[in-house]
Order: sequence, then C-alpha cells, then structure tokens
Amino acid sequence: MSQFKKTDSKIYSKTPTVLSQDTIYWKKLGVPTLVKEFGAIDYIDFSPVEPYLFAVTASVRVQIYNPITKLVVKNITKFQEAAHGGAFRKDGNLLVAGDELGKVRLFDVTTRTILRFFEGHKAPVHRTFFTCDGHHVASFSDDRTVRYWDIATEKHLQTFSGHEDYIRAGCTSPVSPNIIFSGGYDRKIRMFDTRVEDCVMTVDHGQPVESLVCLPSGGIFISAGGTSVNVYDALGGGRQMAQLSQHHKTVTCLQLASDGKRLFSGSLDRHVKIYDIATYQVVHTIDSSNAILSLGISKNDETLVTGMVDGLMAIYRREGDPQDKDDQQDKRSRWRQLHNFGQAPDQQLDQFRYERMEGFDRMLRKFEYKKALDAAMIPKMVNKYPEKTIALLKELIRRKGLHRALSDRDHNNLVHFITFLIRHIGNHRFTPVVVDAANVLLDVYGEKYEQLAGTLFGEALVKLLKKLNEEEQLVHDFESLLGMLDMISIAADTGEPENLDGGSSPYDVSLKAKNQTIITVD
Repeated sequence: MSQFKKTDSKIYSKTPTVLSQDTIYWKKLGVPTLVKEFGAIDYIDFSPVEPYLFAVTASVRVQIYNPITKLVVKNITKFQEAAHGGAFRKDGNLLVAGDELGKVRLFDVTTRTILRFFEGHKAPVHRTFFTCDGHHVASFSDDRTVRYWDIATEKHLQTFSGHEDYIRAGCTSPVSPNIIFSGGYDRKIRMFDTRVEDCVMTVDHGQPVESLVCLPSGGIFISAGGTSVNVYDALGGGRQMAQLSQHHKTVTCLQLASDGKRLFSGSLDRHVKIYDIATYQVVHTIDSSNAILSLGISKNDETLVTGMVDGLMAIYRREGDPQDKDDQQDKRSRWRQLHNFGQAPDQQLDQFRYERMEGFDRMLRKFEYKKALDAAMIPKMVNKYPEKTIALLKELIRRKGLHRALSDRDHNNLVHFITFLIRHIGNHRFTPVVVDAANVLLDVYGEKYEQLAGTLFGEALVKLLKKLNEEEQLVHDFESLLGMLDMISIAADTGEPENLDGGSSPYDVSLKAKNQTIITVD
C-alpha cells in the first residue's frame, strides 16, 4: 500500500529572516545575568587591559566587577554624596570619578586609596576622563565649565567656559592630549584646545547632549541627544556627516566596539542599537527590560553591560568559542568510531523514528472530512498556525470534500468558520483559498439564507459581505493610486504636464492582479 502523503503547508510559511554575520556574532552574547545595584546606574566603564574589569558607578560608590565571575572584586565607597562617571586610565591602574559635591577623586585600582583630590568645581561633576597621555584629567560639571587638571602636581591648569547650561557629556581625543570635547544641555558641542586655552569649534546638536565619543582616528566625533545620534567631522570644521534616528526616546549613552568599527547606542526606549561605522546602518538590536542609562563593552567584545534606571545591571557574556565546540564534536565522533570498531555493517540497524502526523491528516487518511475540519479549526491551530488550516481547506477543495465537511453544521461551528474567513481574507497568501472556501459555503447554505436571516449565522454572513465590499473598495483605491503614479511617472519621463483633474488621459492604466471571485449575497 502506498504511503499517505501529508498535507503540505510549507507554501504558506513566512519568508525566513536572513541572518547577517553581525547578527550571528552579537547573538552569541547570550542571555544576560541581572545584578541589582543600590541606585540608578550612572556610568559603566571597562578597563582597557585584561582581564577587562569593569567599573559601575551607582549611588555613593564605584564597584569594580570581574566579567567572568560577575562578582564585585573592588568596592570604592569614599564618597560623601552620589558618585558620577568612574573611568579607567588606559593602563587600568588608575580610576577617576566625580561626585555631587563637585569634587574629583583619583584612585589606585589595586589598593582603592585616594591618590589625588581635585577641588574647584562649584556644582556636581558628572563626567571625568583621562587624556590619551594619561598625565591629565578633564572634568565636566554642572557649573557650565570644563576643567583641566595635572595629575603629577595635583594642580588645576585651565578652565574652559562657554556653555550656557549643564555639561553632562564629554570625551578626550584618543590621539591628542590637548583636545577635549564637551556637550551641554544648551544643545552645543564645543571642542577645546589646551594649547590655545580656548574653544576652537562649536556645533549645534539640536537637542540636549547626553553622550559623546570620539573615533580612534580622532578626526570624527559622535554625539547623542534627543532621539538622534549625529556624526561630525572634527577636521572639517564640524561638518555633520550623518544623523542616525533609530530610537524613539532619548538616547542616553554611546560606546565603541570592535576596535572602533561598531557603535553602540542605548536609549530610554529599552533598546541597544549596534551600527556599522562604515555605513552607519543598524546591524543588530538588543532589547532590555527597562530604560537604559549607561552601557559598556569590553575591548575584546566578550562582555556587554547595560545599566538601567531601576538599578538593575544586565551582564551579557559571549558564549564559548565555536572552535571549542568543534573540538568536542570531533572527540565525540572519534569515540563513536572506536565504539563501533569491529562491527560488521549488517549488524548496525537504523533507528526507527516515528513521524508525528497532524490530527486533521489522520482524519483525511480515513476520509472523515468533517472531523478533519474540526481538528483544523481548534483555537490553537487557527490562532497560531493558520497556514495549516488553509492547507487543509485547499486539500478539501481539491478532493471536492469541503461541501460534505460544511453541510449539516450547527450555527456555532459555522460562525467560527466565517470568523476565520473574515480574519484572513485580506492576507495575500491566503486570499485565493479563502475566497474558494467562502463560495463553497454559499453553495451549501445559499438557498437557506432567508430562513437563516436574523440568526447568528445570518449576521456572520452579513459581516462577511461587508468585509468583501471593503476589500473590493481597497482594490479600486489601489487601482486609482497606481493610475495617478503612472501618469506622474510618464509625465516626468516625457516632460508633458500630467492631467490630475479627473479628465481623460491618453494613457490606459491597468492593474495586473490575480483573478479574484467577488461573492455576493442576495
């Protein structure tokens, strides 16, 4: 006896999403580990050297975590008020942080002792960074000034002013110890040069600036504020090169990854967007459980940390190296070969595998069409896998068994069936089968329509007719729109003015569409 052929529903499956190399790469960060801090996560910074410890500034402390164990290894609590912007030096030995009182403290990471104490700001200091030579510190304060400090002498060298509101963002040039960028809530970004002791460039971001980063080349800087991320050419006088508007709420933080080839942006909309610096296109998106205030990523892209407004910190750790998995598979393969060594080929039996068959397929195999339709109309099937129900209807129509499956039904079953038709008749994948099924339904119950008027079934048929009229009107609207677009396109090509006043046009416009049957209920 020939084997029963199951109903094929693959033709109705959705187009699979093409996975790019970036998507595959960043998806390996895996499921995050959540850690609760004592307050909103103000700033996250990774040490540039192995083992790539990361500092989390929250509340009145800066805690240093091990990315592998995800445990606190150092706890710096020598702050009287809230701490802000704890950042590592490029050798990972020193850490600088500001606080709510306007003080700037320099710590030894190993001993947690205060090495330098910079005092001079008159308002909270929210960001502090080392210069690229590691000998100076730049601090950005709500007193609208940027101060430049010398680490060796513990002296204040220069003060830069010009902002008209709080300064909550800043960065230093990765190639020059004399260039400092600052971003304020006055929407301005200023570039200061310590050699001339003045501002050498000003650009307008358009929204209060929340974060700044500078590419490794030093010639391009990127700002975040409002819902946009702007890219500027520092060597070209501040010319705006691109604007990235992928978030729908305020962008709060920026970070560079993959040696400056990828840009991360975190936002209050709970998303982390990853951009390709070469094309400024989004290559991957990471969702978070709450609004994101800060984020950091290790130099080797192995660990990503996001800080949220509710004090939760999500630590993403890249899964094991695929090479290790390949080695383990090779070991298992060699073990199986040794285990089967010496066995004759006729001694090895293929394992029997039972293929699961859908309930409606079992009914089709027995030619019980009513039961097959019932099995395909269960709520789980029609809500989650409608393509399987459509595949069954197509098979019943092919077998000319849908008439038998729909006859002698109670009104509740028929109303459920019509509801399914109304829901999916506008889906271009299902429309031909749904229209044919509706025609069969009217063939079975069309003569009894007058008797069914006023019942639930009659009301459902009226709703089906209304839906069909809406779909027909939609097709006519698309025809009119396509005609107008064709006239505009032809007029643009020929240089002749188009006639859009309802008059006759010398061009015949037609819509090439599939034949559709219009159902009418008398």
